[in-house]
Amino acid sequence: MTPIEPSSAPAVADADADAADNAARRRLLATRAAHWERTRRMTSILLVLWLVTGFGTVFFARELARFELFGWPLSFYMAAQGASLVSLAIIGFYAWRMRWLDRAAAQEHA
Repeated sequence: MTPIEPSSAPAVADADADAADNAARRRLLATRAAHWERTRRMTSILLVLWLVTGFGTVFFARELARFELFGWPLSFYMAAQGASLVSLAIIGFYAWRMRWLDRAAAQEHA
């Protein structure tokens, strides 16, 4: 009876599976990094817009009072209505865009 020599085929298959897992893991990490980069950039832009409408209206109230909107000084209108409407628009845009970015990231991963 001759001894059975171990085959190297399972070792090769394991190495191929490990390489495929590593490649998939790298693609997943790259997709996540790109997703969070887009998310951070969008969030930063929206926060700056929010700061400009909230703080800028108060800081430049005298200059904005020269302009009228619906018969009211622009500074009053922005303080009473405009800043709230801009904040609501920012929230709506953020929710819409994040849904789009999340779906795009999920399709890249799939």
